[in-house]
Amino acid sequence: MHIRGDHAELAVGGRLDVVSAADARTVLHSAVDDGAGDLVLDLSELDSWDATGLGVIMGAHRRAGRCGRRLVLRGVPPQMQRLLVATRLHRILAIEGGIGVESLPRV
Repeated sequence: MHIRGDHAELAVGGRLDVVSAADARTVLHSAVDDGAGDLVLDLSELDSWDATGLGVIMGAHRRAGRCGRRLVLRGVPPQMQRLLVATRLHRILAIEGGIGVESLPRV
């Protein structure tokens, strides 16, 4: 997993899973705490995430809310969009451009 960017926009690539969760959490929390306004998280280079990785995203979302900020997901890959819809998290998280539920392939 790699994360690059600043306190306004971060790009996440590779795998966001149990192995990388602690490092990702540290970087995301620092970005939330040290910035202002929306924090955009570009996931277009993300290969996969597991439940732990999704938990890191949700933790950053809650922390951003407590800091008066909003976490916005950009470039969510289709397989991860399906997971967000299946868990109904697409209704809670801010997703740039939204998710076209009707256009996702049925599983």
